[in-house]
Amino acid sequence: MDTKELLKKVRKIEIKTRGLSNHLFSGEYHSAFKGRGMAFSEVREYQVGDEIRTIDWNVTARFNHPYVKVFDEERELTVMLLMDVSGSENFGTIKQQKQDLATEICAVLAFSAIQNNDKVGVIFFSDKIEKFIPPKKGRSHILMIIRELIDFKPENKGTDLGEALRYFTSVIKKKCTAFVISDFMSPVFETQLKMANKKHDVIALRLYDKHDEEFPDLGLIPVKDEETGEVVWVNTGDKKVRDAFRATALRRNGMLKEVFSRAGVDAADIGTHESYVKPLMTLFKKRESRK
Repeated sequence: MDTKELLKKVRKIEIKTRGLSNHLFSGEYHSAFKGRGMAFSEVREYQVGDEIRTIDWNVTARFNHPYVKVFDEERELTVMLLMDVSGSENFGTIKQQKQDLATEICAVLAFSAIQNNDKVGVIFFSDKIEKFIPPKKGRSHILMIIRELIDFKPENKGTDLGEALRYFTSVIKKKCTAFVISDFMSPVFETQLKMANKKHDVIALRLYDKHDEEFPDLGLIPVKDEETGEVVWVNTGDKKVRDAFRATALRRNGMLKEVFSRAGVDAADIGTHESYVKPLMTLFKKRESRK
């Protein structure tokens, strides 16, 4: 992709996703993702109902009258986007590929984050760590991230979520909010997910295509595994073949839900055939209602 075409694409994504983060997500994002804790703001006179532990004993002794410390929520967060750039992300049969969907979701989350004065960083992963962009603030940083999201060419095609989570946990020291954006078709990663979610606040955004989960009746067709390059001929005209494929996909999705649940991770499913706005809003509101 030449520079002119790339900049045009970046601008198009910026206009769409910035508008969404302004009008739809900024309030929900702020409510759904808490800051690191409480920062001291001021002291004021004690009022009935104030907690004893907030009394500032030094000021109280000086004025011979009880005073309490007032705290504000410390809003500034670090947001990490763990982006799956493996071969399977090039799959999409309805409206768009998973990769295009992931790019827009990352952009929306990034713009929502900088509106709340949060830092944003990215880890691109396949079956290895492809690239790490350290967290920073500002629009120019977000536009650089979007450029990378559009134009990034991974070296490998496989997927290893365990490796991505291990690297993330070791490289980001302070607690942060992390969005893992993937189809989660990977060797086992539950242990690494649990460890990452103990230290950080991890959210799983599972991207899927309808044809990941069921075959249409198209007769004998070649099916290529984007990660291995292997081509297999499948008789989709055979109902038993279609039923077996669907049953395997349902079992895989059920097991994945259990993994997220055991790790205590919030998750949302987003299809290539639909708008990502509703699943993200539902996720934000669910988190907000728990507080």
